[in-house]
Amino acid sequence: MAHRNDATPDRSSKIDRIRGILSDLGAPAVHLTTAASLAWLLDGPRTAVPLGGAPVFSATVTADGSVTITALANEIERLRDEELAGELLWREIPWYGDLASPPGDAVAEADVAARLRAARADLLPSEIERYRALGADTARAMSAALKAAEPGWTERQLAGYLAESAYGIGAEPAVLLVAGASRGSVQHPIPTDAPLGDRAMAVITTVRDGLHVSATRWVTFADHERFADTEARLREVEADILDATVPGSSFGAVFDELRAAYARHGFGDDAWTRHHQGGPTGYLGRDPKVTPGFDDTIGAHHAVAWNPWVPGAKLEDTVLVTADGVEVLSLDPEWPSTTVRGRIRPLPLART
Repeated sequence: MAHRNDATPDRSSKIDRIRGILSDLGAPAVHLTTAASLAWLLDGPRTAVPLGGAPVFSATVTADGSVTITALANEIERLRDEELAGELLWREIPWYGDLASPPGDAVAEADVAARLRAARADLLPSEIERYRALGADTARAMSAALKAAEPGWTERQLAGYLAESAYGIGAEPAVLLVAGASRGSVQHPIPTDAPLGDRAMAVITTVRDGLHVSATRWVTFADHERFADTEARLREVEADILDATVPGSSFGAVFDELRAAYARHGFGDDAWTRHHQGGPTGYLGRDPKVTPGFDDTIGAHHAVAWNPWVPGAKLEDTVLVTADGVEVLSLDPEWPSTTVRGRIRPLPLART
């Protein structure tokens, strides 16, 4: 990302989308303040200093298509040199200044949040190519970490290896979760000093060019058969969800299907209530998590990451919605797999 000189061709298309929103509203400008919108518009810069922290700049886009960056004084030089490129106007404020307040009569991002989310969701061809590359790189990085893991490692050790692998592909880790054998029923296993033991789950979300790829994988060091039935039934739940994830459907309809799928495959009517199920992704890990009542329409060229979960089993990959069905982006062809309804799906890596 360092020393970028030119904006990507994507930016003019994205500015046009914003201008369309402003025209519909009759507004002169919009003030962007979230990491998702800033990364989307400006070719994937790293918007924050702490990982996952608040952005250290904002952007005002006018109806004529100009973009003014408001940056903190202690960040502006680095942003100009390393993160932001192209034809931009710059406004410097003190390091303690206010990035959030819209200048003049610009509307706040929160006032057009749904419209901007829809604009981000419709991925351009060049974004899709970047997404495919990040998905493949992330899958290989995850594989390398789990092929190196040992049952005596702690969860923190594996998380550290995963973080190193993420940086090794030019990405940053947004999520790193690890569950050893003693914590396989924890929904969000933030790593501890517990040993991996005979079975472990690893979860990663990588970020590169602003795009997020999420994946979950399992590794076993002993007899795996005691979990095989649960995992097979959860793969059927996932298959039902992916079958329903088609252009023109709504996330509400998919959510209804996933709730029914848990019961259909023997997990009970309330299994879906025990963990969030994922949702649209792209310039956020989940943009947003799908909840009852969220009814946005799914489109071709949208990215989605579902994560069906039951105690002791979880599946997760990042997929691209297409007219021909979902394309799984985060697959490593060298990882052990099975085929479910024509899709390659990962199995646990057996290290016995």
